[in-house]
Amino acid sequence: MNRLLRTGFDTFVTSITPIAIWFLLGVLIDRNLINIFTLIYPVQFIISSIRSIFGVGANISAIRDKTKESVFSGIICGATLGFIILGYIILNIDKYINFMNMDSNIYRTFAIYAVAQMFLQLLLNLSLCKLYYENKHKIANKCSFTFNLINFLSLIIMSIITKNQIQITIISFIITAIFVLIIMFKTIEKTKFKINVLSCIKYDSAYLFAEISMFIIYLFGFKNSFDFGEKYILAISFSTLITDTQWDISNAVITVAQIDIAKNVFSYKEHIKNSKKLICGLIGTSIVMGAILYPIYNVDIKATLIITGIELMSMYMYPIYITKLTYIQIEHSALKATIHKQISNFIRIICSFILLPFCTSIGLAFSVVYQLITTSIIINKNKINMEMRKA
Repeated sequence: MNRLLRTGFDTFVTSITPIAIWFLLGVLIDRNLINIFTLIYPVQFIISSIRSIFGVGANISAIRDKTKESVFSGIICGATLGFIILGYIILNIDKYINFMNMDSNIYRTFAIYAVAQMFLQLLLNLSLCKLYYENKHKIANKCSFTFNLINFLSLIIMSIITKNQIQITIISFIITAIFVLIIMFKTIEKTKFKINVLSCIKYDSAYLFAEISMFIIYLFGFKNSFDFGEKYILAISFSTLITDTQWDISNAVITVAQIDIAKNVFSYKEHIKNSKKLICGLIGTSIVMGAILYPIYNVDIKATLIITGIELMSMYMYPIYITKLTYIQIEHSALKATIHKQISNFIRIICSFILLPFCTSIGLAFSVVYQLITTSIIINKNKINMEMRKA
């Protein structure tokens, strides 16, 4: 349980910081900046995809395939790929902003900063992933907390000193980049360059393709939902605000399961017990946040209850199917895990194009039901024992 909390703490800090930043920048600089969070939301799944291969996959490969070089090589490959993709988005930032039906003149400077900051977040995540698999969770916690604190303080302090957006973003980026480079030099052990990318993909393929699908789902799903007007835009934004951090923290369920399975010390019963405690606590915080923030945002109650209700019910079921899927991925069949995960994601993609304001919520509900059924069938049909021996 302690490892779930420590791993979840890193995600909590990483997730809550941008929400607080854009809220305060909206107060200090321009109230429209609060929309930056929604504007760049789909982009986060790009860096998650890169981390999946060159962070998680590379570290599992280092353990299971005895290829120590995979960790260093994965960080180099991940950083290079991230630089190319995110750099391309920055060079075409106006086209991206216009595609999301927002004004590039208002959002351009901070949108560029937000995407650039995601690159620094990617570098940090690749380093933290190495620390997780070395059981150095306390060090990872400190690094994550310090990074987000520096990011938060540099932006807010500069926003108080000056209202020049270019000066604010450049100085903040430089300060944060220096910290990330220091962490990388201290964390990364330089080895010769050697990596089996296919092996890295195999160990986390289900989640890799899931992240790619999430990018498509939210890019087109949000665009579709926003066509129905301000009432639904606000309801979706409100629901995302009170559940997104909780969803991010819930990824600790996957991280801890992957580490234990890779090291042959996994216990399904214990993991599910601890995971449910974590998830119930997260659901509770969502409800509290919703009750506190509702008077401020004054959202449409019916639309918000539908969207948030589906989110919270799906979150409650999450540990059950995602733990089984993780076990199937590593110990039974990466192909089966990937295929079924992608079918569930394809269901969500199709639903994202339904001409309804609740299209993304409908897709989530169908996806959860599908995964609950298919993971149970695979486990039972193949008589898979999920109680592993001690290493």
